[in-house]
Amino acid sequence: MCRNIKPLFNYEPTVSDAEVRASALQYVRKVSGFTHPSKANERAFEEAVSRVHEATRVLLDQLTTSAPARDRAIEVARARRRRDSAPKRSRPEAARP
Repeated sequence: MCRNIKPLFNYEPTVSDAEVRASALQYVRKVSGFTHPSKANERAFEEAVSRVHEATRVLLDQLTTSAPARDRAIEVARARRRRDSAPKRSRPEAARP
């Protein structure tokens, strides 16, 4: 899964329309390989974002669960702890002439 696309279902407070659109945009960027489409592809790109946004909104509205909703603040704190406790990546030193 693309790292920038986060789960949107079963959170309290519920997901906003802007968050759904941002996820749709990330998905279309990943699939198309474009961060910003050319003028020739702009219309197709925006239409794809709109369709993915609509489909995602329908999906989220129709999903059900018996699990309690997750608290966003708690999930963010957990993610930060995981990030901070992860081993740091070391970069190889530049080759010296």
